[in-house]
Amino acid sequence: MLGDKPHCTVVGAGIVGITIGIDLLQRGFSVTLIDPNGPASMTSSGNAGGFGVTEVMPVAGPGMVWRIPSWLMDPRGPLAIRWKHLPAIYPWLAHFLKVSKREEVNRIAGVMSGFLAECMTDSRKLFVDAGLAHLLTEKGALTVYRSRAAFVKDRLEWEVKQKHGIRLEYLNQQQINEMEPALVNANHGWFTPDWCNTIDPYRLGVGLFSWYQRLGGKSVKDEVVRFSTEGSYPDGVIMKSGASLASDRIVIAAGAWSKSLCHQLGERVLLESERGYNATLPDPNVYLDKQVIFGEEKFVISNIGNGIRIGGAAEFAGLDAPPNYRRSERLVEIAKTYLPKLNSQGSQNWMGHRPSTPDSMPVISPSEKYPHVYYAFGHGHLGLTMAATTAKLLGQMMVAKKPAFNPLPFHINRFSR
Repeated sequence: MLGDKPHCTVVGAGIVGITIGIDLLQRGFSVTLIDPNGPASMTSSGNAGGFGVTEVMPVAGPGMVWRIPSWLMDPRGPLAIRWKHLPAIYPWLAHFLKVSKREEVNRIAGVMSGFLAECMTDSRKLFVDAGLAHLLTEKGALTVYRSRAAFVKDRLEWEVKQKHGIRLEYLNQQQINEMEPALVNANHGWFTPDWCNTIDPYRLGVGLFSWYQRLGGKSVKDEVVRFSTEGSYPDGVIMKSGASLASDRIVIAAGAWSKSLCHQLGERVLLESERGYNATLPDPNVYLDKQVIFGEEKFVISNIGNGIRIGGAAEFAGLDAPPNYRRSERLVEIAKTYLPKLNSQGSQNWMGHRPSTPDSMPVISPSEKYPHVYYAFGHGHLGLTMAATTAKLLGQMMVAKKPAFNPLPFHINRFSR
């Protein structure tokens, strides 16, 4: 206890950890965020800025396994696995195949549609309360395909979305050109009007951290390496510097770095770094009104500040392998086939670690072993999208309030069944 308030340590100061900290402060906790890096400076800083509330479909799906070999063989493809990492990722891949069956896809989509339906309401309230609503745009998103064959191949994804209440509109080439005149070779598409964006995910994250501090939250720039124990249960954290911090509650929200801390607590979790790449172009010489998703090549272009960000790719190589920025350069090359006037001078390349589970659902739950330890990680591509609702759900659990919806599908124990 700090004073008369229960104290909670949140491990991780990305967008999810910061938002959890804000929620817990408002519920009467004292809170300390611990992260070895600056707030929102890692994966939360380099994402494409999209609130993908339409993304109910898990990455795994019927037929997905047959696409993987061709993607791995294509140097410009959306997927890469460094072969040295293959033994380590095998359990994750085995579970990925298990949940790719049609009945599992429908189950997961049902769970995610209920969760994502809450996300923009919770996010808007958070940003308004923090004075950051000016960083949000609500123009929808456009998904385009070059070929009819690729458009048809993704038919199941759009059928699942429509089945679960996602609003969408088919567009032909002329309609796409009317919506985004700068695009060429975009012959088929879908418009999803409920998609939103932030014009700068890093400014948003830093702004939320500033509000967290104004609410009384504290932070420590250090790395949690293990837990201190009182008897048989953890009662605090020990940091790389040797410092320790006692806590009544501990939340692990360290993104892709959460896995090793869970293992220390005896929890089995299937979590991998799905390394994403992007290139931010400060003077692109083209204008796009909204976020454009390229369904055939699996990358996106977003407006970030006065420039654009071209992001995508999924690389499985672990947390420590050096980045391969050729993947960022290839994204720019592909983008130029749709935007021939694109100026890539001054491009800034980036790589970040998306914390991905094989079923595309986050872990939001109490520990199976220690009732005062909680987990909030594994949001994959949707950390920004799901942060506010994750914080709400976790906060409800921590004060024994009835959750807004069923939290059991997000429990960490699903990986031990």
